Amino acid sequence: MRSVAAAWVVLALALALAAPAHAQGKAPQPATRTRAEVDALIDKVGKTPPDWWGKAKPNFPKSLDLSWPEPAPPGPWDPNKNVGQFIWSVINENPSRWPEGPKFVTHIMTVNKDDARVVNRAMNAMAVMYHNLHEDWARAAFWWRKAGNTEDNLDLADCYWKLGCREMAEEILNRYPSDGTRQCSVSKLWSDLGETEKAIALAEEAAVQQGRPDIGYLMAGEACRHSGRFDEALVYYQKVLDAANGTRDMDRNKIRAKASLEAVCLFEAFDVKKVRPGKYKAESMGYEAPIDVEVTVGAGRIAKVEVTQHKEKQFYSALTDTPRRIIEKQSVRGVDATTGATITSEAIINATAKALAPRQPAKKK
Repeated sequence: MRSVAAAWVVLALALALAAPAHAQGKAPQPATRTRAEVDALIDKVGKTPPDWWGKAKPNFPKSLDLSWPEPAPPGPWDPNKNVGQFIWSVINENPSRWPEGPKFVTHIMTVNKDDARVVNRAMNAMAVMYHNLHEDWARAAFWWRKAGNTEDNLDLADCYWKLGCREMAEEILNRYPSDGTRQCSVSKLWSDLGETEKAIALAEEAAVQQGRPDIGYLMAGEACRHSGRFDEALVYYQKVLDAANGTRDMDRNKIRAKASLEAVCLFEAFDVKKVRPGKYKAESMGYEAPIDVEVTVGAGRIAKVEVTQHKEKQFYSALTDTPRRIIEKQSVRGVDATTGATITSEAIINATAKALAPRQPAKKK
């Protein structure tokens, strides 16, 4: 058990911390940094408050059990009583409340300063918020390090990659000789790093050796799509559709494969310069329901991509991050899906392709 004095040190850092994420890690390609530079950046940023910190006010029901028992007591889902459920249903699902999240978790640390287990749980929650909601890679890494959650943490590897140190990301990834994650997240991150063959190999192993063809072949297809190998991507997506068995997510993964297969057929002909100025709409299946997208084109450029309707819940930053990436690239090709909200990102990418591709001249045979 951590001493009271040590707990207060943690608390002091927590109170000084919690910063906004918009300034860190937002470039289309991560700047290259050495290990020492990344370590210094994490330490410096992690100890400074974000510019929105003073304006964020925690707002939570008085009925919450701030002792945060885990597992949650038996009974129906109740975000008015359980801290984890409050974070999941109230904070995560409402972007206007995202700045409250780190401040609320800091309050949890204060209340439970003598309980090392709850303080550690709160540190991990802080890191997840900075990573998933704010895309603040430095502060996310800082808190996972404070919590000691560094050994096999794929999200921490993602932070290192986006902060510019490939070596640090690969150190964690190399601890995974196979990919047993639910969404083949190891394969996805290798694909993000540009290691397409490694990504495919891990995804195929999940499909064949682990008996998970739906997610394995789906992620092999995504790796091929990300690297522009569209013909191979189509083959993998079809394998998902042909699979007779798979994971508990099989039905959803088949829907994802079908949507991606249809979109990829449009990718090679995608040329925004051939699209007349105007607003174009389309939809594609997200995690919960179809996601509607409106794309504005002007002077041969994508001026705006907007999600106009959705029923996603744990979408994290995908609704703004994915449109931004499409606009930066002026294409749907090679756009990374937002970590933690891959399905939502895929749907936005696919809907954008569907919205614009029919507006272009058909390819001559």
